[in-house]
Amino acid sequence: MTESKTLLIAKGDDFIGLLPQMANRHGLVAGATGTGKTVTLRVLAEQFSAIGVPVFLADVKGDLSGIALPGGDHPKIRERVALLGLTDFVAQGFPTTFWDLYGEQGHPVRTTISEMGPLLLARLFELNPTQEGVLNLIFKIADDQGLLLLDLKDLQAMVRFVGDHAADFRTSYGNISAASVGAIQRSLLSLEQQGGTNFFGEPALDLDDLLQTGTGGLGMINILAADRLMQSPRLYATFLLWLLAELFEQLPEAGDIEKPKLVFFFDEAHLLFDNPPKALLNTIEQVVRLIRSKGVGVYFVTQNPLDLPESVLGQLGNRVQHALRAFTPRDQKAVRAAAETFRSNPGLDVAQAITELGVGEALVSVLDHKGIPTPVQRALVCPPRSRLQPLCAAERQSLRAASLLAGHYEQQIDRESASEVLKARAVSQQPLAPPRGRARQDDNQVGAIFEAAAKSAARSIGTQIGRQIMRGIFGSMFGGNRR
Repeated sequence: MTESKTLLIAKGDDFIGLLPQMANRHGLVAGATGTGKTVTLRVLAEQFSAIGVPVFLADVKGDLSGIALPGGDHPKIRERVALLGLTDFVAQGFPTTFWDLYGEQGHPVRTTISEMGPLLLARLFELNPTQEGVLNLIFKIADDQGLLLLDLKDLQAMVRFVGDHAADFRTSYGNISAASVGAIQRSLLSLEQQGGTNFFGEPALDLDDLLQTGTGGLGMINILAADRLMQSPRLYATFLLWLLAELFEQLPEAGDIEKPKLVFFFDEAHLLFDNPPKALLNTIEQVVRLIRSKGVGVYFVTQNPLDLPESVLGQLGNRVQHALRAFTPRDQKAVRAAAETFRSNPGLDVAQAITELGVGEALVSVLDHKGIPTPVQRALVCPPRSRLQPLCAAERQSLRAASLLAGHYEQQIDRESASEVLKARAVSQQPLAPPRGRARQDDNQVGAIFEAAAKSAARSIGTQIGRQIMRGIFGSMFGGNRR
């Protein structure tokens, strides 16, 4: 039927399989609403899990949780199995870990304010360059004052502190405008109202917990509950970008490997490219280009291929294109653009086929063993083996309680940090600490230090130099030192 070394995803003139060794060359799943993108995402996730590759994906519509239990009993599944002649089809559930930034439908996901850093926070807050500059100064002053920025109340306290003492800091740090401080405070209040308090703090997410395997060596499918999160699209996009950057920083070089270490699905990918600053866009492109050498495959899921910049689109070697509608000039442009990205097939009018595809049908092209895209085929996507119906609340809770991580992230830690220190300092009327002089380190020096001191150790120790190194390296990715 198909080579055992391929991951079966569709059938056109013949079966189409994705080569595991080419899976970290990234991919694209595109198509209009209701054309079958979510099922394709599910099938890909199942196939990766089946060969022991962990997966991370966001459940935007709240309908992917059933992947944890066997399915196959839906009439449309039986119909597709018969149509494709899948004689070895077996219903199957896959090991699943549920995550939730709000801690309601899965294990809480947290990072610290310091690890997120001022650049991504400025993006999240939609700050202008002047306001972003003030936020950078706030982080620098926190470092110089020896203040840990862990949770949202730490940053809120730090912003108030800097605003109240702006005149004292002017000589050493430059002007700190009250208007910019006010803008940052309003952004923090808005983030708090969106549930940001739950996201920042400790224990912070350990990326190794995403790279696990389950019973029988199946790759763990990590599902982020994103139905509520999507009500704050900027927070959603910033979180996933942060996670990608963390994977890029922490994972060692992998070279050419037989299969990915992790496959990362970025659903609603257009949100990542919604008017980003040029420096941020350049960094996204850099991360996508280089992260495959760390053994991570990134698959963007979006309605329209034009949602992605050409520099990113050109790096996506494995493609599943569902139907597009050509009602407007922009739609027609998207159809032509999508058609032109495929390796031509003499027997197929790609542009016409894109507008004629049915639900669960797609144009598919994958990379062969030499890394060359195969000629595009019109194909039917294989049916998923897991249950289409989402888990009920009791089923989800049962799986969450049985997780190896149960209880680890649920109890939030609130150790002494900027908020507590500043409150105590105000009571005792302790004077400001003088700025600490530090020699600037070039990128090579910072890189050498990072290799010698793992990020996990810096997180545990929480030292001054550790925090500065973390932000320095993350800042260097974004084209400049953020201190």
